[in-house]
Amino acid sequence: MRSDKILVAGGGGFIGGHLVADLLRKGHQDIRSVDIKPLNEWYQVFPGVENLQLDLQDKAACEQATKGAGTVYNLAADMGGMGFIENNRALCMLSVLINTHMLMAARKYEVERFFYASSACVYAADKQTDPNVTALKESDAYPAQPEDGYGWEKLFSERMCRHFREDFGLVTRVARYHNVYGPLGTYDGGREKAPAAVCRKVIQAKMSGKHEIEIWGDGKQTRSFMYIDDCLKGTQAILASEILEPLNLGSSELVTINGLVDIVEGIAGVKLKRHYNLSAPKGVNGRNSDNTLIKKYLDWEPGTRLRDGMERTYRWIFDQIAKRS
Repeated sequence: MRSDKILVAGGGGFIGGHLVADLLRKGHQDIRSVDIKPLNEWYQVFPGVENLQLDLQDKAACEQATKGAGTVYNLAADMGGMGFIENNRALCMLSVLINTHMLMAARKYEVERFFYASSACVYAADKQTDPNVTALKESDAYPAQPEDGYGWEKLFSERMCRHFREDFGLVTRVARYHNVYGPLGTYDGGREKAPAAVCRKVIQAKMSGKHEIEIWGDGKQTRSFMYIDDCLKGTQAILASEILEPLNLGSSELVTINGLVDIVEGIAGVKLKRHYNLSAPKGVNGRNSDNTLIKKYLDWEPGTRLRDGMERTYRWIFDQIAKRS
């Protein structure tokens, strides 16, 4: 029997919370949202949704979460920005338990479609040594040389999805996220990613009157950043598609970290003195998303310019910090 129940694993997190909100907007009523965090720490909580606090590293918890669901979005992982993943490789690797047990539960309860959120960290490090990077194609994940810890776990879990599809007939779909950002996410505490961290630092510098900012690395490293709304649209399109292999889901609008700081300074109407911390975690020198395949297969490309998405993100973080002051 077909089930309309949708499970969002990691629903108390940044992307998961936005996904639940989007599913509700689209009229889905039977939604189960699961996260390890207590409900009062979830970024978004919705009435009418079955909200469960469960540790999805545990097999029994995955079965409880998955039972009765027809569709599963697995966004659950122990992760954060570069400052977290470079210093917590074992914790990142342990997320392999989540996807393994989620796949086992999905097979047991005959889930119809299973989405796995992978990452651009699966890509080979030797293809990301130059800030003027050639955009990464899906095939660049092999020969394998991913980000240590977090990237290896993501690549292994991608293979698990593939083999559960090939061996057991479970319909699995995989997206490789490239730096998702937006409001209602982590902006301090050590797990935040670059867009939110830069917003917070600029806001604090402006509020304090101490017009200085610390930048990790030399600021010349390049990235692409995808706004949350574009991520949600692409995620749902990939799950609904017949594309078997992992697909890039990211923006191809390349920017240096210095350029990102320029954007946020412009939004804030301030100019800061920059201090470069060359011993801080900075990740690869260059990373960008080649969107050839997803554009060809699904006619998807991001609709949000970086400047516009950063302005919305900045305004939200500003309001959060102002509330605390």
